[in-house]
Amino acid sequence: MEIIAYGVLADEEPLLHDAFARELGDRHELRCLRLFLNRDTAPTAAGHEVVLSSVNDTLDADVLRALAKGGTRMIAQRSTGYNNIDLTAAEALGLTVARVSFYSPYSVAEFAWALALAVDRRIVRAAHRTREFDFRLDGLMGRDLRGRTAGVVGTGKIGAVFARIAHGFGMRLLGCDVVENPDCLSLGMEYVERERLFAEADLVSLHVPLLEDTHHLVDARMFALMKDDAILVNSSRGGLVDTDALLETLRAGRLSGVGLDVYEEEAGVFFLDKSLEVMTDERLARLMTFNNVLVTSHQAYFTRDAVGQIAETTAANVMNYFAGRTGDNTLVRPSAA
Repeated sequence: MEIIAYGVLADEEPLLHDAFARELGDRHELRCLRLFLNRDTAPTAAGHEVVLSSVNDTLDADVLRALAKGGTRMIAQRSTGYNNIDLTAAEALGLTVARVSFYSPYSVAEFAWALALAVDRRIVRAAHRTREFDFRLDGLMGRDLRGRTAGVVGTGKIGAVFARIAHGFGMRLLGCDVVENPDCLSLGMEYVERERLFAEADLVSLHVPLLEDTHHLVDARMFALMKDDAILVNSSRGGLVDTDALLETLRAGRLSGVGLDVYEEEAGVFFLDKSLEVMTDERLARLMTFNNVLVTSHQAYFTRDAVGQIAETTAANVMNYFAGRTGDNTLVRPSAA
């Protein structure tokens, strides 16, 4: 049987093949495609019982119906997030859906810190200057983080690693979450209401999933509470930040730096080469004009360690499906299972 995978990146493909070879041997063939799964590409999945999806694929009710009609019975999402999948429609169609509930939290937390340090110390601007043999320091002054306050919104596995690194810098820790993490408390973190965190933090880093009640969690009201020289980092989901409110805040000359690895309208843009096209997303184009904003293309998770773990878990999820088993990674299973 051939298994088909969508949105596979060049560096990801060998890791996927290795993981599936170890887990499934030569019983099933894995076909990797660069194209993303959506209404236009769904017919290419016809005849494939198992589909491997990526976070930038669109699996709404229409796409899921097309997949089910073509014979698909199982969708294995290669990510922790699954807000791109209509789980209600999947259940109604009798599809099994699984995800990767855990992979290296260090990959994302370390990258979030890379963004924070890059915007704080103006590293990208400095690198561009020195490439042109301009070695002046004008406009490159940063600030020490020791003794300042880090606000961690979401203190699960990734947020806890971010907090541990902040503790290593000698920062005061504020946290906001529905459940207090004992590991963070042991670092001296004080859990506070979101409003107080945004008002007191010199650095705010987001580590919560995108849900209905977290959509635009950072809106105009939250931006108004932030210090004028605060830093905001988002390495979680683009929809957590209201882009229009962010642009208004930046236009007002506020915030020392912003590091974004995600963007709320990134689908159809991130992971693709748009260098020869006109950028029709005016908000994203406008963000790029601010020299204190650093945007990367959803790469925080992209380490050999994390992607290897994602591949291995995905292969295990598929193996469980063939064996009729479910587990913690299963999001939807047919009622008969």
